[in-house]
Amino acid sequence: MKHYASAIEAVSSIQSGEYIWCHSMAATPVVLLEALAEHARNHRGITLMQLHLEHAERVTEESLQGHLRHRCFFAGRETRRLINQGRADYVPMFLSEIPKLFRKGEQRVDTVLVQVSPPDRHGNCSLGISVEATKAACDVADRIIAHINPLMPRTHGDGFINVRDIDSAYEQVEPLINTATPTGSEIEGKIGANVASLVDDGACLQMGIGAIPDAALHCLTNHKNLGVHTEMFSDGVLPLLASGVINNSQKKVAPGRSVTGFTMGSDALYDHVNDNPEVAFLDIEFVNNPTVIAKNARVTSINSALQIDLSGQVCADSIGHQIYSGVGGQVDFVLGATYSLHGKSIIAMPATAREGALSRLVTTLEAGAGVVTTRAQVDYVVTEFGVAELRGRSLGQRAADLIAIAHPDFREALSREASDLLKLNLS
Repeated sequence: MKHYASAIEAVSSIQSGEYIWCHSMAATPVVLLEALAEHARNHRGITLMQLHLEHAERVTEESLQGHLRHRCFFAGRETRRLINQGRADYVPMFLSEIPKLFRKGEQRVDTVLVQVSPPDRHGNCSLGISVEATKAACDVADRIIAHINPLMPRTHGDGFINVRDIDSAYEQVEPLINTATPTGSEIEGKIGANVASLVDDGACLQMGIGAIPDAALHCLTNHKNLGVHTEMFSDGVLPLLASGVINNSQKKVAPGRSVTGFTMGSDALYDHVNDNPEVAFLDIEFVNNPTVIAKNARVTSINSALQIDLSGQVCADSIGHQIYSGVGGQVDFVLGATYSLHGKSIIAMPATAREGALSRLVTTLEAGAGVVTTRAQVDYVVTEFGVAELRGRSLGQRAADLIAIAHPDFREALSREASDLLKLNLS
């Protein structure tokens, strides 16, 4: 490993035409990305691959067109704009499949940019709060460039990289990206309570970031023996871990430990996972593998959607033709829950968008909308108005139950369209 005095020197080996994978989520190596933005101006055709980057403003500047192009497996705030302008590429893919893409050689990876902890006495650095697909990229890349950050937690699991495998390094103390979830609204609280009503004692939870998962977790304080096997978790799990509600005692995969691929949240969360053997950060190919997930009983997956039609089709990555986020791990965990003994998959969302102007429950999906989870895979849909159980229900029964949890302002129109356009019997 060669140490450099500046980040720009550390990335100086990157050449035109390279494919670069970037450590993502709250572990985004912003210091290296800012250096790459400067370095790329003297090169052409560099491709930057990623999941979701935080603070990516510098590498999405219009002046980098032709020099640096993004290849996104998930759209973030900055890359979303580029994708929908045709200046970046979106790759719809299950999160569990991305490591396989690298390991099978189907996607070239020349360089990986990572943010890691300082090495221990054995020379092992840690990928810290985000292993996801980055471990797989490191396994196959020709070159690893690291920002060594003394503030990056050392986490247990698959995220270790030895200094002998790091080509270039730049060390700088940099505060970790803090994405603490703001206090949820009354609507989100009602959705959380409805979700929590479906969670059994002994359930193994998968949930994402945001006010709805945190609201659901807040309502689980009287539950017992919950477990965590999830692609990510945030601050909402901390009180349940402290109280013993989450103890991972019923799990078959990594009993006694919370399993995740990455975390995003507050400094308190990062402090909790630091050198904590009760939290395992594992390769996302393993974490999100439905056959692995299903080994745990009572898997309860909690995911969100942008729009759901009256047959139960779930659009979660686009608003019409406009890409908004990504496929992610929703289907991985929906399938895992389906095959888990007493498992449940839950899709939770507010009933409306745009401050009540639009219903998220629609007769048919908007033109161009992508179906992430099919109507045959959804067990429950939850809004602030209740719970619709879809599993084993006919199209007419599904439509009736979904209309019942739509906002009252839209129920009459949805009922009329279900009858007139879809020819469904709602009785």
